[in-house]
Amino acid sequence: MRRNVLCSFILSIAALSPITSQAHPHSWIDMKTYIEGNNNQITGFKMVWTFDAMTTAYMLDGEDMSAENKQKTLKNVAASVMENMKNAHYFTYFYDNETPIKYHIPAGGEFIKPRAKATLTFELPLAKPKTVTKDSLKLLIFEPSYYVDMSWANKSDIVLSPELAKTCSFKLIEPHPTPEQVTFAMSLPADADPDNKLGQVFTQTVRLYCDVSNASPSTK
Repeated sequence: MRRNVLCSFILSIAALSPITSQAHPHSWIDMKTYIEGNNNQITGFKMVWTFDAMTTAYMLDGEDMSAENKQKTLKNVAASVMENMKNAHYFTYFYDNETPIKYHIPAGGEFIKPRAKATLTFELPLAKPKTVTKDSLKLLIFEPSYYVDMSWANKSDIVLSPELAKTCSFKLIEPHPTPEQVTFAMSLPADADPDNKLGQVFTQTVRLYCDVSNASPSTK
C-alpha cells in the first residue's frame, strides 16, 4: 500500500494518496505569522495557515459539510488538528541561539473554509515572555519530513506587533540546500518512510534583530 502522510497532525483525519509521482512535497501551506509582545518581550505567536485546495479536499473528504453541520464539522476538524500537533511542537521552533523556547498549550484553533482552500488560525503563547535580544532569536516553522511545504510567500506575511516593531526588525532567510540534498529529496519514492531531517533543510528562517539599548525595562 502506497503511503503519503500529509503530516502527523492530519493522521487522525485521513491517510492521503500520492497526488504526483514527485516525492516532495505533497501538500502546501501558505503561512502568515504575527509575532506578539511589547517592545521588550515576545509573548507568543498568532498563526494563520492556509492549505492548498487539493489538501483541503482530502482533509474534508467524507466529512459532513452540509449547511446545517458545516460549522460543527470545521470545529471538530480544528480540534483534531490542534490535538495532533501537540506532540510535534505545533511545527514551530523558536530559539535563543540553540536553546529552544517553550510554549503553553494553545486554547484551541479555528478552521474556516470560505472557498476551495481551508485556513487554520490559532494562538501559540510562550510558556513565559521572552525578553528580546540583539540578534540571537530565530523562528522556524516546518513539517519535519517535508511532505508538507510550509512557507511564507513574502516578508509581509510576518508581522511584528506595533510595540515590538518600535524596537525590533527581522530578516526572512531563504533555505539553501545543497545540490546533493535536493537530489536526495527528489529521488525518494512516494512510499518511502519519512525522513524527519529533510524539513529543516528546506525551511525558511526568521531572524530577529532588536535594539536592546532602547527597549523599556521589563515589568512584572
